[in-house]
Amino acid sequence: MSTTTSAPKKAPASAPPRAKRKLSYPVVLLLVAGGLLLLSLVRVITGDVQLSNSQQFSSALGAAVPIGLAGLGGLWAERAGVINIGLEGMMMLGTFAAGWMGWQYGPWAAVLAGIIGGALGGLLHALATVTFGVDHIVSGVALNILALGLVRYLAKLWFGATGSAAAQAGGNDKQSPPMDSMSTFSVPGLADGLGSIEKHHWFLVSDLAGILRALVDDVSWLTVLTALLFVGSFFVLWRSSFGLRLRSCGENPVAAESLGVNVYFYKYAALTISGALAGLGGAFLAVGVHIYQENQTGGRGYIGLATMIFGNWRPGGVAMGAGLFGFMDALRVVGGGTTVHAMLLLMAVLLVGLAVWKLRTGLRGARIQAAVSLVIAVLLVLWYALTDTVALEFVEMTPYVTTLLVLSLAAQRLRAPRAIGKSYRRGEGT
Repeated sequence: MSTTTSAPKKAPASAPPRAKRKLSYPVVLLLVAGGLLLLSLVRVITGDVQLSNSQQFSSALGAAVPIGLAGLGGLWAERAGVINIGLEGMMMLGTFAAGWMGWQYGPWAAVLAGIIGGALGGLLHALATVTFGVDHIVSGVALNILALGLVRYLAKLWFGATGSAAAQAGGNDKQSPPMDSMSTFSVPGLADGLGSIEKHHWFLVSDLAGILRALVDDVSWLTVLTALLFVGSFFVLWRSSFGLRLRSCGENPVAAESLGVNVYFYKYAALTISGALAGLGGAFLAVGVHIYQENQTGGRGYIGLATMIFGNWRPGGVAMGAGLFGFMDALRVVGGGTTVHAMLLLMAVLLVGLAVWKLRTGLRGARIQAAVSLVIAVLLVLWYALTDTVALEFVEMTPYVTTLLVLSLAAQRLRAPRAIGKSYRRGEGT
């Protein structure tokens, strides 16, 4: 009697997961060009010339620099595997140190002092997290609280003491005496030529002239330094052996140690640089208004952390995020309720574009996200049509609402370093 065996049934092959597309530089340039085109269109429809003039972009550039420096500082720390919630506190230390040194020795001494003050904050965070293994979030929050109390105490002691030299020079327990202005530069001929083009209010051309004029007219040297730091950070972290070892500490410190990398050294170096960059951002704030003021950072350290996440832990992404948040912050300062009201229409158009893109991806839950985007877009259009301006309270909230919206939209494309936030002890891999 013969027996027959049936071949085992093969399980149906599952479709391979769809790889996420990376944003290449040509795509980024197309997105920027599309954003400029939409901005020009909204400016023409609403008639709000303040939306894209050089004053708006100059203010946006000034607002973006401290946010970008804080974000870049967070990138250095987190690429080495250490979460840096303490960026706000490091910026506070930078603003105070810059105010204390600046009124005595000038703005460039203030910049150096701000860098040192922030670096000391970074070293303190490294001591807590790397050496003693304190939870990174706890250490960062504690550093923010400590920095706030310390600068308030020192301001009363050094700036507000009755009869002190600082008090006689105009200081008090809330601010430092004024310091000298830092010189700026303009490109002769080019700035005036772009200004004349901007005044014609031509579609797209005048808007582009306004952006370019902001980059060549009355620009702070610290802005140029910030741009160089972004470029330098990219080459150091992604084009050098030092950067490769530092990033390996954030991806797999045990494997890095097995290859002879001193993980403790690179984490300390990353946090020192992180604090120095955040302190430079704080110094930029103090030098820009010529004094240190209490609560001068205004949460920019936290927004810088958001730009780092939005930028997917990349210098270019951080720069784009800082530019976006700086632009929204400048709307609050320069444009006011009327310009923010015009932005409602631009946000509606962007949300419609987002809904179309979500539907094209075909990912799980894309239809729900697209529907939500369309509903919000309709509400924004109704808000724009039924009102003439935006309440001052909402104008003040604009940068923070933008932070939440951008992070919620960018969440699906993020990939943090694998070992971020994890405690490390030498010899764990043996």
